Amino acid sequence: MASFNDHFSSVAASYAAYRPRYPQTLFTWLATLVEERERALDVGTGNGQAAVMLAPHFRKVIATDASAEQIAHARERAGVRYQVAAAHESGLPDASVDLVTAATAAHWFDHALFNAEVVRVLRPGGVLAIWHYLDATVDERIDAILLDFRKLIAPHWPLGRMHVEDGYSTLPFPFPDMGPLPAFACHMHWTADQLLGYVATWSALPKAREVLGKELMVPFAWEVREAWGEGTREVLFPISMRVGRK
Repeated sequence: MASFNDHFSSVAASYAAYRPRYPQTLFTWLATLVEERERALDVGTGNGQAAVMLAPHFRKVIATDASAEQIAHARERAGVRYQVAAAHESGLPDASVDLVTAATAAHWFDHALFNAEVVRVLRPGGVLAIWHYLDATVDERIDAILLDFRKLIAPHWPLGRMHVEDGYSTLPFPFPDMGPLPAFACHMHWTADQLLGYVATWSALPKAREVLGKELMVPFAWEVREAWGEGTREVLFPISMRVGRK
């Protein structure tokens, strides 16, 4: 397998525990876009969240990730087969897939190679759907704390992060965009510690800690907890998505 920029293996367990959960309505809608539901391919699957949610809609789901550590933390589900593979190396036959998905992952891919693989494995009429969630919102005060922290670590995001900032609008895409698309969002009910666990998985943090100090999150965490109070709050992650048909 080709080498890749590994931003998440070291936090694979936290990634599985603290990343937002996508709404089931997203996957129900995606399944309506394809005539056949024989096979779906989820690329950059991470902990397998999207793959598991695709499983009720497709006879087979192949879920790939370049990180063996991420695959080791993926959730088992009947009908889902995990494999360690780069985004452009699925190993599947030509024209064998009805739906390809990449959930909060496509910005890390080699886009030319990934798009070529998508064109190769999709059946005529098959669909590619890529999406990511936007910045979390809680309330005005906590949102401001999060924004200040993002500004602080902004110089330390890996290169692919720029595509998240522009909602994937400039990310190379192999098909004409379908639209208008329904609006989807992740709705989480989290404690302050769960939000902080999510922030701790951000790919900018390792480099930011090298430059700004290992205790970088301590004052930030204190601010969040003080503003949060007790109990859970709703944390909203709007989803930005692109969908195209071969």
